Amino acid sequence: MLSRRRQRQAEEKAEEVARLERSTLLLFGPRGHPGRQNASELWWCKHYQWLKDSGYLLRRRYAPDWVPSWQTSNTSWLTMGSDGAFVTLKLFKKSRLPYEIEIGQLFSTEPLSSDPANHCVLIYDVLVVPDEEDRAIIVMPLLRFFDDPPFDTFGEVIHFLRQIFAGLRFMHKQHIAHRDCMYLNIMMDATPLFSDPYHPQDLEMKRDYTERARHFTRTQRPPKYLFVDFGISRRYGPNDIAPLEDPIWGGDKTVPEFQQSNEPRNPFPTDVYYLGNMIRNSFLVAKAGFEFVEPLVKDMVQDDPEKRPNMDEVILRFEEIIKQLSSWKLRSRVINEQDDNILGFYRCVTHWARRFSFVIRRVSAIPTP
Repeated sequence: MLSRRRQRQAEEKAEEVARLERSTLLLFGPRGHPGRQNASELWWCKHYQWLKDSGYLLRRRYAPDWVPSWQTSNTSWLTMGSDGAFVTLKLFKKSRLPYEIEIGQLFSTEPLSSDPANHCVLIYDVLVVPDEEDRAIIVMPLLRFFDDPPFDTFGEVIHFLRQIFAGLRFMHKQHIAHRDCMYLNIMMDATPLFSDPYHPQDLEMKRDYTERARHFTRTQRPPKYLFVDFGISRRYGPNDIAPLEDPIWGGDKTVPEFQQSNEPRNPFPTDVYYLGNMIRNSFLVAKAGFEFVEPLVKDMVQDDPEKRPNMDEVILRFEEIIKQLSSWKLRSRVINEQDDNILGFYRCVTHWARRFSFVIRRVSAIPTP
């Protein structure tokens, strides 16, 4: 049974799931105060009808006549239309992120969009805000962070690293430097993982907020990992193999060459650093058992950018590392920091049950689509 407080929260969350018209997409925006919209939400409220007319239905909270559910006596439990899809809308100023649209659309257009090595988020649509020429909205799939839910096995992490290494090399082959490919800008299309569509705000709950959303492991249902946020990315000519850019601070503030001076730098080795530092912090520091990738990561994060491997070299070395890993290692469980004794024991038991089943059925230790 849900508590009274949980019931009230569930009522509000359910009210936010509006019935969609054919080909209509839905946005779940940032959290706000349960009884009133905050300053950032008011912008979405003001543009609710324009977005609806454009084919995108915001959650009920942003409608002009919205009233918190507990202030009404006849709360409706609404469902989503079968032809609707949940998306993310990103509002930004074009003057501040001048390449967001250009580069995002490049990777979303043939022939690049269907290339298996392309791991850049797909841009569905671009909306120019009326009466605000400097503002635009890009429409993207609903994604979640690459490590949520947690990885189950080392083989699943290998599958993740293979994808992001291939994805960054693909960008570099197109003469594009991401310039901010750190933790927050690597996401996952988790659609294959979940048997129950998850709620876009409370990711552990089902979309109708009735219970927890159930999901498979990545071994059972391999997801696709994607780079997002191309606002400070840059595209260069095919002959500009060592371009120079003024340092620009993205989400990762630890780039060694930016600490040393303000001189223009080649952004491609900096991309390699970003990726290596993400791996160092997310796996080498946060979890045990990833020593096998440490030599490669150390080279990716060297202080001297000229000594870092390029992405071709990273992939070649990584594939050689994988060849040295046993099936036992690949199927071993990744221990997560949040596991307490009881939760850790439960996950260990369920992991071994799955592992035995996968071995019997010859399921690959490294997920395959």
